[in-house]
Parts: sequence; C-alpha cells; structure tokens
Amino acid sequence: MLTHLDIRDFAIIDHISLELRPGMTVLTGETGAGKSILGDALGLTLGERGAGSVVRAGASRAELIAEFDTTALPTVRAWLAGQSLEQPDQECILRRSVSPDGRSRAFINGRPVPLQSLRELGDMLVDIHGQHAHQSLLRRDAQRDILDAYAGHAAPLEALRQLYRRWQQVQRELASLGGSRSEQQAEEELLRYQVEELRGLALEDGEVATLDEEHVRLSNAGRLLQGAQRALHTLDADEGAAVLPLLEAVRRDLEALIAFDEGLGPARELLETAAIQTREAAAELSRYAEGVDLDPQRLDWVEQRIAEIHQLARKHRIEPVDLPEHLSRLEVALRTLQHGDERRRELEAAQAQTLATYREQASALHDARTVAATALAEAVTTNMHGLGMPGGRFDIGVDQDPDALPSPFGTDLVEFLVSANPGQPLQPLAKVASGGELSRISLAIQVIGARGSGVPTLVFDEVDVGIGGGVAEIVGQQLRRLGETRQVLCITHLPQVASQGVNHLQARKQTREDMTITHIDSLLGEHRVEEIARMLGGIEITAQTLAHAREMIERSQAVGE
Repeated sequence: MLTHLDIRDFAIIDHISLELRPGMTVLTGETGAGKSILGDALGLTLGERGAGSVVRAGASRAELIAEFDTTALPTVRAWLAGQSLEQPDQECILRRSVSPDGRSRAFINGRPVPLQSLRELGDMLVDIHGQHAHQSLLRRDAQRDILDAYAGHAAPLEALRQLYRRWQQVQRELASLGGSRSEQQAEEELLRYQVEELRGLALEDGEVATLDEEHVRLSNAGRLLQGAQRALHTLDADEGAAVLPLLEAVRRDLEALIAFDEGLGPARELLETAAIQTREAAAELSRYAEGVDLDPQRLDWVEQRIAEIHQLARKHRIEPVDLPEHLSRLEVALRTLQHGDERRRELEAAQAQTLATYREQASALHDARTVAATALAEAVTTNMHGLGMPGGRFDIGVDQDPDALPSPFGTDLVEFLVSANPGQPLQPLAKVASGGELSRISLAIQVIGARGSGVPTLVFDEVDVGIGGGVAEIVGQQLRRLGETRQVLCITHLPQVASQGVNHLQARKQTREDMTITHIDSLLGEHRVEEIARMLGGIEITAQTLAHAREMIERSQAVGE
C-alpha cells in the first residue's frame, strides 16, 4: 500500500508530505483548492507523461516521491527482484523529477530507470479512476481490459501474447525467404557464381597489405640498390675519403698523443665505438645490397595480382581488405538459400502449429470471458439499481471472430451494453445519451471492476460528479466497503461520500507574498465536522448544519462497524 507521498514544487504546491493509512481516505476542499492536483502528482509519480508546465513558477524542478509497503505484494517483489531493484526492508520508493523544459528523470529505489519501467511498476501498485474515466469507458479496448481485470485473465493473456509474438516472428522469417522459386534459383545462381569467383581469387587475410609493401619494394629496387651501394662506398672504400679509414686515422693520431695527455682517452674511446658501429653498418648495407631483388617477372606478377584484387573489390563495391569477410557472408547467404525450401517447410509447419495453438487458447479465453461477462454484468446491474437507476440493465457482449488474425488480446470483440430505463433495449454504452446516466453507470462499473483488479491502492478522483443525495451516500458506502480490503483514496466534493471516510484530508489554499500555495491537513474530531458542514452548503454554518454533519459522520462510522 501507499505509505508516504512527498510533493515538492508541483503546480501550486511548494511542499507537501503526507503519511497515508489503510482503509478509505477522503480528500476534500473548496473548488480550486488543489484537490485533484494530488491525483495528478501521484499519476506523474507512477509514470504518466508530464510537461514542464507542472513545475511551480520560479522553481528549478518538480520533485515527486511515493513510498510503498510491498510486504503483502509478492508479485511486486518478484518484479523488483527480476529488475535487480529490490530493497531488503520490502519498501519500494518511486521518484520522479520534472524540469521546466519538460525533461524528466525516473527512479525506483534510488536507481534510474526508463519511464516505461516506472509505468509498468505503477500499474501494479495503484489504479487511478479519474473524473473523466467514463470517456475511456466508451472505447471497446478499455471495456475488454476491464472485463479481463475483473476476471483475472493475466495468465492466459500473457500466454496469448507469447504465441502472438512467436507467430509474428515466423511470419517475418517466411517473408524474408520471399520471392518465387524461379527468382530464388536466379539468386542462387548469382550467389554461386560470386562465391566461386571469390574462392578462385583465394585471397588470404593480410595479403593486400603484404602485396602493397612488396610492390613498393620491387618498383623501387634499382633505387634501393644504388642507394645502399653508394652509402656503403661512403662508409668503407679502398680509395677516396671514406668514413671508416678516416675514423681509423684520427683514432691512431689520438692514440699517439695519449702518451702526453690521458685526457684524450674518452675521445679515443668514442672514436673506437664509432668505428665499430660504422663497420657494422657497412656490413649490414653489404648484406642488404646482395639481397635486393631486381626481378621484373615478380614485379609483373605482383602488379597483376593487385589488379585482380582491386577489380573484384570494385565489382562488389567494397574495399579490397574486406573481400575475405564478404566471401564469408556470401557463403552463408548461399547456404541459407540452398536450404530455403527445407526451412520454408519447417516455418510453414511452425506457423500452422502456432496458429492452431493460438486459436485453441483464444477459444478457451473466449469461454472464460463469456462466463466472467455474465457475472460482471449482474454485479454492475445490481450496482446501477443502488445508484438511482432501479430499472437499469447492464450486459456485456463477447463476440468471437474465429477467422481473425492473431493479436495480443485474443479474437474477441467485447462491448458494454446498457439499458438505462425499463422497457428500453440494450444499446452500446457509447450511445447512452444522458451525461448523468453515463457518470453513474461508469461509477457502477469502476467500483465493481476495482474489486477484481488486484491492485492494492485505488484512487477515485471526483468520479462522483453528477450524483448526489441518497445515491451519493450509497457510493460512499461502497467505497468504504472497498476500503476494508484495499487502500482507497477518494477525492470528492460530496459530504455524503466524505463522511464515509476512515481518514480525512483537507486541501486549502493560502496566499503569501503574492503567491498561492496549496496545503493539505489531516482532519480529526470537530475540524472534520466543520469541513463536512462546509460541504453541506449555506452562506452561514449554523448549529443545525454542524449537527447534521456530526450525525452523518457518526452514522457512517456505525454502519462501518
């Protein structure tokens, strides 16, 4: 259940920190005091989309935190564990921040998560019924979802979704095989030719770089030989001023002078070292010159090989170094195509089997929906009678289309049918003309549907618009009974509903420093009596009004006991 809600810099709220308790909690307040802002903030915390306009004027961001106790929620704990988001104390903290530019960040137990994860978890924790919920009830997909939630069809729906995904995967793979047999043969012949051509080239990994290096060397063999020989002659030659004889001569001169001054010793040692390295360099140049290959035939072969490689690379529109990898891809494509007929038969068999299993499970879901539709229709009809529509009748049509293509939701068309008055035929809910009737029917459906949703916290945001009097008292009693097994938060403007609450919160506006701020207070005792009296109306709150309010609260408590 929801244990704590912290709202900071949201709309006209600067900071509100609420401790929430089990049972039915009502939130009241004058029009414009910010009652529904609480529901909006909670919805945003649970993953609803929000704009930067929700940030309080002058604030850097809106910050929303909702804390939940998951002790009695094994499904939620399993989801958190599966996402590596669990907490040892079984507490779950959802946080959402929104900046004025519309950017938002979501966190679960202190760890950043995608908004979709926040929404997915939020759907398991809180079910929000807004004052405009009757508008979504006009959609047939929403009607189907209500029926499935009431009947607890999560498991069969998940099985159908898995079959649907498998069917889609087979469809995509079959489509990838596409084309006629003649087209496949032509493609196979082309692939085979390309593979044989590339195999005939027999290009090895790294060969392109090796050939390029050899081509540069062979193309410049004459220059390399001349340069090496010239350098060798400069270093060591029988005639002329070669480097090595000059070094030896200088070393000998210094050797003779050392007898007069040993200070020339270091210079002589350096000359000996230079002479040694010069002789080694000359020997290396001699070996290199002997190894230079002036081979025109080899050069011709290398140039022809490089030309063949580049020609095939241009043909396939790739770089020469990518030819081996390209050959591997073509070989895989050829093998796939060669086994295409066999794979097609396998896929067609898998498609038929998946479709048969899907239709079998969709048919079973249809039967379960039909049974659940009868039970839900009877419960909603009874509820309509208690909500001031004694002759009303509610029914649910569940029509199966056995030839429909697979979908994640089965093959049923679900439609809510209503007769608001005795003698009137059942009509689709979308055709109910009266807004007041539609509001009461919507409320009847929501209260019954919420009992089967399995969600631990239910929020009703002014769903009682358009009703009053004894009907409103009945609505309050139903919500109070619902609060015996769930946590119910009801935002209301009706005293008949507010008096049924186990806990009472009041939203009020306060103006300070030219700024309007919403506060939420917990009401007890006479403060609660005064709020119910205010809701009863009148310019002046009289002793009689206060007595009436006190009686309403006392009567609701007695009924609850």
